[in-house]
Amino acid sequence: MHVMDEEEWRTFASHGTRTGKLATTRADGRPHVVPIWFVLDGTDVVLTTGTKSVKGRNLRRDGRACLCVDDQAPLYSFVMIEATATISEDIAALREWATRIAVRYMGPERGGEFGARNAVEGEMLVRLTPSHVLAQADTAA
Repeated sequence: MHVMDEEEWRTFASHGTRTGKLATTRADGRPHVVPIWFVLDGTDVVLTTGTKSVKGRNLRRDGRACLCVDDQAPLYSFVMIEATATISEDIAALREWATRIAVRYMGPERGGEFGARNAVEGEMLVRLTPSHVLAQADTAA
């Protein structure tokens, strides 16, 4: 096993089309975990979601979240990011980041299309600022 430094975990989390698993807490205390598309801005995680989605409502009510990005192939690696959310509904910022995210997952030829689709009223931009990062590579070594 190897503990990743900041440069390593940022590279790992940004590699290809790895999704993140975002954990939030429902109002009654139950956990909620879903896969998400995201990009990094420095060490901040940037994503979009619907304002009425479970994760959107959870983040508005309790801005704490945890994101896990993993490699499911041997020798197995992961990054776990505990963070606090900042939310914006600014359409211009939403479109810019939704397009960046879409380019990562759908490619440059479809990034604009998905960016426009996800930058509309009823969507919100979420920026997760890390408070703690645990990043380990080659856990099965």
